Amino acid sequence: MPQMPAAPAPLLPEPPQSGVAVLRQPAAWQGPALAIAGAIAFSGKAIIVKLAYRHGVDAVTLIMLRMTVALPFFIAMAWWAGRGRSPLSWHDRRACALLGLLGYYLSSLLDFWGLQHISASLERLILYLTPAVVLLLSAWLYGKRASKRQWQAMALGYGGMLLVFGHELRLDGARVALGASLVLASTLSYAAYMTYSGEVVRRIGALRLAGWASGVACALCLLHYALTLPLATVLAVAPAVAWLSLLNGTLCTVLPVWLVMAAIERIGSSRAAQYGMLGPISTILMGIAILGEPFTLWVAAGTVGVLAGVMLLASGR
Repeated sequence: MPQMPAAPAPLLPEPPQSGVAVLRQPAAWQGPALAIAGAIAFSGKAIIVKLAYRHGVDAVTLIMLRMTVALPFFIAMAWWAGRGRSPLSWHDRRACALLGLLGYYLSSLLDFWGLQHISASLERLILYLTPAVVLLLSAWLYGKRASKRQWQAMALGYGGMLLVFGHELRLDGARVALGASLVLASTLSYAAYMTYSGEVVRRIGALRLAGWASGVACALCLLHYALTLPLATVLAVAPAVAWLSLLNGTLCTVLPVWLVMAAIERIGSSRAAQYGMLGPISTILMGIAILGEPFTLWVAAGTVGVLAGVMLLASGR
């Protein structure tokens, strides 16, 4: 009796190439949803920092506390994403170190310094120039041209933000000029991080890159504190600062880092950065609820503009 041919083995999905479990064909909404969630989580940082400054803490101590909380999570990310995989090449290690320097050490430090001198609202206005800078850097470095829809979405978004903040911007001497310059430098640093990370994340995966790059940034922040301030400064912080740092290090650092990296893996750095236009609006809403800032017609009109820009971007293919 002739032997029957064996039934073909069932096709199984290939293991994900990154350190996170990702569908081979993720739904179209996943990338935008991750980017928006990351932007909202990140935007809470400015509120927490302004609350902490009410207790007299300095910027270097505050960012050290934030990164001390976050460091174990980033180490765990790097370990989990690297299980069963070959070690990173020296080229990728250097790339992770550079991204850690630009994205979560230099940009965070400059931003925290700037927040000592300007309001959270003005900080958001400057910081969310990032999508435009990312688009320009992508076009310059990689020849990626922004679509007409992307520019229209950005025009609506920034028009909305200008409605909210434009009438409130008042130069108040060198203090505001210094704070604005520091936050602008932070914006440029983070835009460079977003642009370069889009290429690296395809090689090593979102979770692995987030763990390595952010772990490097944490180490740099701790070293900066150790070299510039005595240990007594952290022992003297108010209990409220410790609790705020716990929130800042988890909900406003670890969680959004992973969300943004996962979004970049799905939709690229330029589109992920553009969804960050929701950040200023979430800052306004949290400022109203937490800091007691007023809600005006300017805020309402600006909210409509930003949401219209994000909706236009989301409707594109």
